[in-house]
Amino acid sequence: MAARMEDLLPVEYFHVVFTLPTPIADIAYQNKSAVYGLLFKASAQTLLTIAADPKHLGARIGMTSVLHTWGSAMTHHPHVHVIVAGGGLSPDGTRWAACRPGFFLPVKVLSRLFRRLFLEGLLMLHQAGKLAFFGNLSELADPDTFAAHLVPLRKANWVVYAKPPFGGPAAVLAYLSRYTHRVAISNHRLVSADAGTVAFRWKDYRIKRGDRMKLMRLPVAEFIRRFLIHVLPSGFHRIRHSGFLANGIRRDRIEKIRRLIDTGREPDQTTGEDGRTDPDEHDLCRACPRCGGVMRIVETFARGQPPKSRAPPWEDAA
Repeated sequence: MAARMEDLLPVEYFHVVFTLPTPIADIAYQNKSAVYGLLFKASAQTLLTIAADPKHLGARIGMTSVLHTWGSAMTHHPHVHVIVAGGGLSPDGTRWAACRPGFFLPVKVLSRLFRRLFLEGLLMLHQAGKLAFFGNLSELADPDTFAAHLVPLRKANWVVYAKPPFGGPAAVLAYLSRYTHRVAISNHRLVSADAGTVAFRWKDYRIKRGDRMKLMRLPVAEFIRRFLIHVLPSGFHRIRHSGFLANGIRRDRIEKIRRLIDTGREPDQTTGEDGRTDPDEHDLCRACPRCGGVMRIVETFARGQPPKSRAPPWEDAA
C-alpha cells in the first residue's frame, strides 16, 4: 500500500473488468498458469493498443491489474480488475494527454480486440503444446477439434465492463486495500458450519432489483472443493503492472508525469496565493495504509517534541 501511494497521480482513475466466457473458463481451470497469464497479457495489451490509437486517447497509459477467479457463490469465474489512470504520456513524451472527464475508452472496441488477442494467444498456446486437457475436455487435445471449439467464441460477445470512475486517489487506495489480497470468501459472509454443512451469504446478480443477498448451504466437501478451485499455482503473481507502471520504468515515468501535469495546469488550479499546493488536494492523496480511508493532518510537530494535543481528536469529539 505504501508503494502504491507513491504511484498515485492527481488525475481521474478508471476501473475496467475483463471476464472470460464460460467455455474458456473451463479450459482455464485445467491450465491455470498458462490461461491466467494470457488473460493478464491480452487485457493489458488491449488497453495499451486502444489507448495509443490517435482516434481514442493517443497516449501511453499505465495500469495495475488484479486477478480474481471467483463469483459470489465461489464458482469458477476468472476475470481481471484493471485500475488505470485517466490519461497517459503523449507519443513524444512531452506532455500528459488526459482523457475526457468521466470517460476513458469505448468498451465495445475493447471487447472486440480483447476477444481477438485472447483467442489468438490461446491457439498459439495449444500449438506450442502448453495446454493439457482432462475428463470431458480431453478431446480438445486434437488440433482440429480445438479449432472448431473456438469458432463460436469468435462471434460471441465478450464481457468488458467499465465501472464509474473512482472518486479520487484515496478511493483507488481504498479499493486496492480491500480487493488485492482477497480470497474466494471472507469471514463476514460465513453464517454457520457443522460436521455436515457450511452456510454462507452470497449475492445473486441475476436479480436486478430488491435484495440480492441469499443464503447458500453446501456439504462440507463441496465447500472445500469450491474454495480450492481458487488456489493459484505456486509463484503465480495475481497483481501485475503494465505500461508506464511496469516495474522497470515506473519510478522514472511517475516522476516525469508529475512534472508534466504540474506544468500543464493553470496556476489557480494547482497552487494557492503563496505558490504552495492546496492543502485539501495534498490531503486527498494521503490514505490509511490499513483501511484505505482518507487521512487528515490534525497537528504537525517537530521531531523529538511532544504534540500539543493531550488527547486524540476523536476522544475530544466524544
